[in-house]
Amino acid sequence: MFLSVFEMFKIGIGPSSSHTMGPMVASARFLDHLRGLPFGVSGLRASLHGSLAFTGVGHATDRAVILGLAGFTPDAYDAERAEEALATIHERGQVEAPGLGLLRFAPKTDLIFDYGPPLPGHANGLRLMATDAQGDVIAQETYYSIGGGFVVTDAELSNPPAPTGPTTPYPFESAAQMLEMARESGRSIAAMKRANELTRMGPQALDDRLERLWQVMRDCIDRGLATDGVLPGGLSVRRRAHGIHAALQAEYGLNLTAPHTINDWISVYAMAVNEENAAGGQVVTAPTNGAAGVVPATIRYWLDHVPGAQPSRVGEFLLTAAAIGGLVKHNASISGAECGCQAEVGSASAMAAAGLAAVLGGTPEQVENAAEIALEHHLGMTCDPVKGLVQVPCIERNGLGAIKAVSAASLALRGDGTHFMPLDNCIEAMRQTGADMSEKYKETALGGLAVNIPNC
Repeated sequence: MFLSVFEMFKIGIGPSSSHTMGPMVASARFLDHLRGLPFGVSGLRASLHGSLAFTGVGHATDRAVILGLAGFTPDAYDAERAEEALATIHERGQVEAPGLGLLRFAPKTDLIFDYGPPLPGHANGLRLMATDAQGDVIAQETYYSIGGGFVVTDAELSNPPAPTGPTTPYPFESAAQMLEMARESGRSIAAMKRANELTRMGPQALDDRLERLWQVMRDCIDRGLATDGVLPGGLSVRRRAHGIHAALQAEYGLNLTAPHTINDWISVYAMAVNEENAAGGQVVTAPTNGAAGVVPATIRYWLDHVPGAQPSRVGEFLLTAAAIGGLVKHNASISGAECGCQAEVGSASAMAAAGLAAVLGGTPEQVENAAEIALEHHLGMTCDPVKGLVQVPCIERNGLGAIKAVSAASLALRGDGTHFMPLDNCIEAMRQTGADMSEKYKETALGGLAVNIPNC
């Protein structure tokens, strides 16, 4: 199994990797499909199913599909140009699809939210259709947004394509295999992951792209700390990171605060990211947008608050975290619509704990232990966003996920790496828990906190 660090960490836009980025990517793929047809098309239609329908408005899924059909992509998103395009499409009932010309598409009638049973393949399903001059459907494709911005067609979900590319030197598909390969090779998890990545690109390109990931994460934190105001969506949730950060800075070095105030620093970094995500800003999936604050907050904590931290080792942190995230995705899920928030913030916390343990000098066994501790104590966590927005409880939840990551790494480093519950078993427990979880707790806003809100 090879899942690149740049697939686990993708630069994109908020508020959701599965509900915003994924549908935008699916729309782009559909346009590619249409360009290859031997006949022309006159119009477009789309239908959203399952979680994409129930929380689609709050997660900006409708906007993502429309903009994707107009040629926008998450990695090259221009917010100002997107607003202009949306206004034009709504006004004219047409979309200018690159390479296909001007096509009929009236969002109010051609974009349907289907609140019936989800499509059979996954909770996040969408159908994209092309029509002829008479309005008859002449081409159709079903896509599933399976979490973290990953998208597959119905056919790909049923029959996954065979792996392509060079053979990797360390093709671990479980934590047990990963640890065995580490023992045999004498390499760290990050070193093995790096060797795998180098089969696809040169060392300078790898280092440059890792630095770019951290730059976007760092910039996102800084924007979130500097920005005040109310988040969009109708809940009137105020941004809190700016005010908390200002208070922490005022107290810093005065020896007036309790030691546990360090938790506020960790939380504020994570909250800054997820407030930016909730506002539709640029973030890095880690492994998803809803959990995007955990990994960067843990890195920022390490760099700014831990003596001896070296910025040159951020790549090692990211490679280690990506290795753990890849195991979770391969053997369970990183999708809140599939397994609840345990698959998002829980996975992110495991990734962050592993990365932190690695850069603090942990052995592969201690790194695996750190990931297991963090994931274990998120098991059963539901995904129940109020009003379908990635705000309550998502923003604070990232802060607590980062705190758990730091605690898990610290606990693991106090031992020698031997522990009772292997990471593989914990990942399987998460998968089973997700399978048993009621659908109303899987990013539908039909249960939990989403239906227990103030009446004001």
